[in-house]
Amino acid sequence: MDLHADDLMLFSRVIDAGSLSAAAKRLEWPKSTVSRRLAALERHFGERLAQRSTRKLTLTEFGQGVLEHARQVAAEVDDAQALAAHRQQRPSGRLRVSMPGDVATQVLGDILSEFMAAHPAIALEMDLSPRRVDLIAENFDLAVRMGELQDEALLSARRLAAFTAGLYVAPSYLARHGPIVHPTDLARADGLLLLGRGGDARPWQLHESAGDGHWTGLPVTRATANSPELLIQLARAGRGVTAVSDLYAAPAVRTGALVRVLPHWCLPSVTAWAVFPERRLMPARTRVFIDALLVGLAKRCAGHRGETDPPAVVPADASGAGSPGEPAAP
Repeated sequence: MDLHADDLMLFSRVIDAGSLSAAAKRLEWPKSTVSRRLAALERHFGERLAQRSTRKLTLTEFGQGVLEHARQVAAEVDDAQALAAHRQQRPSGRLRVSMPGDVATQVLGDILSEFMAAHPAIALEMDLSPRRVDLIAENFDLAVRMGELQDEALLSARRLAAFTAGLYVAPSYLARHGPIVHPTDLARADGLLLLGRGGDARPWQLHESAGDGHWTGLPVTRATANSPELLIQLARAGRGVTAVSDLYAAPAVRTGALVRVLPHWCLPSVTAWAVFPERRLMPARTRVFIDALLVGLAKRCAGHRGETDPPAVVPADASGAGSPGEPAAP
């Protein structure tokens, strides 16, 4: 006879109840069924698990050892049932989210609107400031963060998508200053540069998509800012070349206000993460929000295929979300 998890769980329930009668009442089973199943389990092991009397059960030494494993099985079953019940609850309540302002306005606006329509019982409270919030101390449910994550205890992370990036310039700028056909031409270009977290301009690291070429450097600095949206506005006005997400630049590219230069040279993609406090059961409102971000960003990826090369957004399943080795804590 094979050993079944149900039999171990029954043994745990019987011992916790204190008697066969009490266990049968809790389980809403006939006492004879409980007694027969327990006896069958003992025959499987070839040893007594408990000495029975009229009023109570007394564990044997062997039964005590088996009980530890049986309780683990029962606990796992209880957790699975709690998880199922948790997922079936209607998500509701306040959801506090921190995310970069440019990501919210240029990428996630439609996704957030659709989420609010689908979950009217959830009240979104969003902090779009550039500061790095303390999720636990400030009672945030989730943060959307870009790029490399710090190693912070008590936090977990889920990869959402990878944003590809390129170099963009207004046609009027190229008409005045000439074409840019190789990275070495950037040395004479006017640069509109994004500031890093340390306050310095980030070097442009280019690699050739169909070859082994690499180039790292910066053009002549004309302006620096920590806002990709502002850099795009300056580029549209013909003030220089900027390196931004393909997704951010796409509206201006569609209207002809910007063109991509060096299209066969790629910048490193930037990963978007959902970061949240580590806990055994994630609140339903947080879970459905992460699901909405994953689905919405995957749609953005599909919607931009053919507009940019490579695609502006690489969805999570294409970049290893949930795979072994994924960082568990930022």
